[in-house]
Amino acid sequence: MPFITAPLRSCRRIFLAAAPLLCLLASGCSDEGRDPVVVSVVGSRDDFAKPLPNLPDPGAKLYLEATAQGLVAFDAGGEILPALAQRWIVEDDGRSYIFRLRRAFWANGTRVTAPDVARMLMARIESLRRLDPDGPLDAVQAVVPMTGEVIEIRLAAPRPYVLQMLAQPQMAVLSRDGGTGPYRRAARGNAVILTPIDRASGDDAADEPLPPWQTRVLRAERAALAIIRFRERDADLVLGGRFTDLPLLVPAGIDRDNVRVDPVSGLLGLAVTGRGKLLDDPAIRAAINMSIDRSQLPATFPLGGWATSERLLPDQMDLGRAPTDPAWSALPLDQRRAQAGASVTRWRADNGPPPPLRIALPSGPGATLLLGMLRRDLASIGLPVQRVALNADADLRLIDEVAAYDSALWYLGRIGCARKIHCSDVADAQLQAASLASTVDERVARIAEAEAQMVAHNGYIPLGAPVRWSLVSKRLTGFQLSARARHPLNHLFRATN
Repeated sequence: MPFITAPLRSCRRIFLAAAPLLCLLASGCSDEGRDPVVVSVVGSRDDFAKPLPNLPDPGAKLYLEATAQGLVAFDAGGEILPALAQRWIVEDDGRSYIFRLRRAFWANGTRVTAPDVARMLMARIESLRRLDPDGPLDAVQAVVPMTGEVIEIRLAAPRPYVLQMLAQPQMAVLSRDGGTGPYRRAARGNAVILTPIDRASGDDAADEPLPPWQTRVLRAERAALAIIRFRERDADLVLGGRFTDLPLLVPAGIDRDNVRVDPVSGLLGLAVTGRGKLLDDPAIRAAINMSIDRSQLPATFPLGGWATSERLLPDQMDLGRAPTDPAWSALPLDQRRAQAGASVTRWRADNGPPPPLRIALPSGPGATLLLGMLRRDLASIGLPVQRVALNADADLRLIDEVAAYDSALWYLGRIGCARKIHCSDVADAQLQAASLASTVDERVARIAEAEAQMVAHNGYIPLGAPVRWSLVSKRLTGFQLSARARHPLNHLFRATN
């Protein structure tokens, strides 16, 4: 649909905001070269209305990434690139990060200044630290403006993953009127219409008419509806797919060439969140861990290259050595289950029949398949299973998260005492000591000791890497697989478009 240049800027803005809706109503916007990009993300409308409280939902992440950038961001491949900061330097052996802000404006037209950004970032950091005192932001001492365009983040100790943390959606720089782009919400309704902000002026549109393909039409909806919308060519992109909805693709008739699976790392497993005689018994926690037949997962969820694992960490990272294997990892499955069954038999003799293990899982057919596998495996050692909702009281709760940054501390912190997971006090003390370590060698040694203690404690039962998939139409020539499962809406076309 062609655009007509209006003589007044206000008229042009109104027209540009309404044009994608008119296009959608008139033709379905199926033309590959000209039409707005229609995106469905698995989630609910609250992800757009209240994105911060709904993190880490994929819709909330996508909306913040599109409308409220942080100092830095992830590109289409998951690498760090400038966002609100145009460049930065690292000084004082990694204890000082200095950012120069680019020219940017709030939605009301006010210029973004370093004091504004410093104040908002420090408030966000303090809020996150109240929820997770030993988390990745523990080393931040201050965020201070140095000039009107320069801020400094001061750390008590070096942290190699600072930029990765600053690229997380919870670090978006937001005022009461919203963020600084790269998009601005132009219309409301069943779909959110996003139009790009001109980086030079902060205007909702540049002097030239906005090409329709630069507009994004964004919906948050159930996976089943998003898949059907894509199949019927009413959407160009589906984001936020997880293992829970993977079984829907084949019966929906989705072409395999349209399915993209991100090479992510993170946690997919069961956290022990229950207490009492059963789960306070170390032998029972170990029995649960060793009885699960992880080799059945690839057959249940057929994905090329998907890795299952019995380890807490996917690789060495900053551990200083290879990740620890469980003590039983070299045993064949039948011997594992024989040992696990003997532990349950001993417990039963002392305490009577064990209560059902309440396993908290999300909705979706993939979670139902996983439940069937767990029920079979745990029944083989004499433990009954009961499914409960993901937010209900539970003995075992599924964790399904992509790693925010490449450090053993992310993995160990996510399954530590602060998260109300059955934990080792010794391991927790080592994690806290690692965050306060004055040398790299001491830090590595503390992390290694914490990891070994956590493996031995069996408070977390790893299954493998998370699964993140998307449905992508051929017109989106710039879409790339991402190790962070992040797909910014302004990187969907190659630069030549």
